[in-house]
Amino acid sequence: MYKNVIKNILDLLTALIALVALSPLFIGIVVILGISNNGKPFFVQKRPGKNGRIFKILKFKTMNDKKGPDGQLLSDHERMTKIGKFIRKTSLDEIPQLLNVIRGDMSIVGPRPLLVSYLPLYNEEQARRHDVKPGITGWAQINGRNAISWEDKFKYDVWYVRNISFLTDLKILWKTVGKVFNSEGVSASEEVTMELFRGSKN
Repeated sequence: MYKNVIKNILDLLTALIALVALSPLFIGIVVILGISNNGKPFFVQKRPGKNGRIFKILKFKTMNDKKGPDGQLLSDHERMTKIGKFIRKTSLDEIPQLLNVIRGDMSIVGPRPLLVSYLPLYNEEQARRHDVKPGITGWAQINGRNAISWEDKFKYDVWYVRNISFLTDLKILWKTVGKVFNSEGVSASEEVTMELFRGSKN
């Protein structure tokens, strides 16, 4: 009952309330990033959701689009702006995903949506992370986030899928607040601290 009905209702109500409460901050960041990123405050990318259904995730854009002499984008580190680094460190870049929750693409709590290119690389057990909607925060995020291996991250994701409950979600949300304030497991660039997933070792 909670997993299929109540959780969806709570997600919608929570996202609506949070978006209204954070609207001044939301608008302020849009203005600042719009100026620093040449009118592009948002980062939009296709990600797999529940059952592998593709949706477009929305985040605040923390890197510019500067390219090198070869025409290719510079590294994440070189493109990260000062304001972007602060926004990433404080997890403020995740705020626009409240709109994804309202649209029904995401949940407040669930496995983080990763790259579409990872879909064929999961083993059967790891693929279970897509049995539920992806979340803004999740069990893996409060247990290490970027500081843990891919194997451990997927184990945490699957554990959550098997143990979804109201109390579990409350626990994750409570610990997420502490992690954000302490900036634990967070870095300015996920690509630098977390290698791309190449496939299961098993």
